[in-house]
Amino acid sequence: MSKFAVLLITFCTSITSLHWMSTCSAANILAVETVPGKSHWNVMRSVLRALTDSGHTVTVFTPFVDGDRDGYSEVDVSNLTKPIVEVDSTSLIEMTSSKRHMLGIMSNATRADCDTIYEHPQMTAILDGTVTSRIDLVVTEPCMSECVAYVATMLRVPMVYVVPAPIATFLERLMTGHVPNPAVTGHVMSDRVVPKTFAERWANIVLTVYCSTVTWYNELRLQWTAPRLYDAVELAKPSVIFTNTHFITEPARPLTPDVVQIGGIHLTPPKPIPKDILEFIEDAPHGVIYFTFGSVVSMSTLPENVQSAFREALAQVPQKVLWKYEGDMKDKPKNVMTRKWFPQRDILSHPNVKLFISHGGISGVYEAVDAGVPVLGFPVFYDQPRNIDSLVNAGMAICMDLLSVTKEKFLNAVLEIIKNDRYQKNAKSVSERFKDRPMSPAESVVYWTEYVLRHNGAPHLKSQALNLTWYQYYLVDVIITFLFLIFVVLFITYYCLKIIYKYIFNYFQIVKAKRE
Repeated sequence: MSKFAVLLITFCTSITSLHWMSTCSAANILAVETVPGKSHWNVMRSVLRALTDSGHTVTVFTPFVDGDRDGYSEVDVSNLTKPIVEVDSTSLIEMTSSKRHMLGIMSNATRADCDTIYEHPQMTAILDGTVTSRIDLVVTEPCMSECVAYVATMLRVPMVYVVPAPIATFLERLMTGHVPNPAVTGHVMSDRVVPKTFAERWANIVLTVYCSTVTWYNELRLQWTAPRLYDAVELAKPSVIFTNTHFITEPARPLTPDVVQIGGIHLTPPKPIPKDILEFIEDAPHGVIYFTFGSVVSMSTLPENVQSAFREALAQVPQKVLWKYEGDMKDKPKNVMTRKWFPQRDILSHPNVKLFISHGGISGVYEAVDAGVPVLGFPVFYDQPRNIDSLVNAGMAICMDLLSVTKEKFLNAVLEIIKNDRYQKNAKSVSERFKDRPMSPAESVVYWTEYVLRHNGAPHLKSQALNLTWYQYYLVDVIITFLFLIFVVLFITYYCLKIIYKYIFNYFQIVKAKRE
């Protein structure tokens, strides 16, 4: 055999060996969906599908059952955790009008969901060691409490967080070790994605401190009044945090290496639209408006004056309207089609859709951005005002207040977006930037999950800030020491000057006495 052939075989063997060394063997992954929200599950489901499609085995505790498949099995907890869908709008608005009240509800709900999962017989068997099958990784979603980390802590395996919305500002310090600068990054519950004026920066700082204090107090109160097993252990920190964010909808800012943005991971290729809906869309010479407030808000429970303003205004536009609405609509305009459910992703991808009227849920925001459709937003709570504000800053949306809307204001906003091609052009430009990525969100999930598995939890990705106490992180001890040293120097200086002054004063007194 020639030397060239030997070298060629050696080279090919080396390449093959490197390939197998770089890949990760199939892992057994335990996933826990702790939040019974449909939009939350859409993101978690997409993450888990990416992992199973790459050959990993997933077992998931979830209130949303999709059905088992190869490498994927579900533990149904829907009988224990009621999914949050079609909530009465009035109750929801009242519940979320006070940030303190909303944070308290979220804290209670998160711990209650943790208790529900941990008391499930199959989870108990896993934690007790009764189930002896190997678990390599835990995937779960944090909301308001670190209690979700209990499974990974007890099993002593790496953990991955999946955050379906912008990272909760009041949890970012606990998860990454760092606090976002409130001068440049809007709080997750702020109306502004980027504070621009002094007043907005001031309000953002106050909101950041207030929400962090309330969250800390709620957690401490619950640990004191209703202690749980997960309160008695030092909970594990995530190896990687997958956030459903993208720099199109989230301001550019420093992120630690363990934070990976996978915004839009739930997006799938558009499917054929049902025939009756497709005919309605294509038989609209002036285009179509799609109107929905998502899976949480029940549109039919909106105040009558709000519904009336919507109906009367939409009856005057030349476009046809697809309106997600529960039940029968009173005085429904002739150009409106109502359904309890529409294939939203598929509809927004149709070129004849001219406007998306939305509450600003992050899933719908990404669907509109991906399709390049302008948005008229009516944010209701939590991150929705911030999500809509990001689209307003991008020049592809208008934001309105839901409870103060009138027929005239609503109609003017709809016509402004449809007639002014600036919104359409900006939406297309944003869509192009959103799609321009080095790898897809699903590929990012697979790569970084396998990276964590290959490198034993990848502790080197974690920030040193996680090892600092709050007073060390904010340099309180350094500042106090510095101020103390300044005080000592000033005191010594003062004392020395006092002695010198006294000496000089006495000297001149003696000189004066001798002259006299």
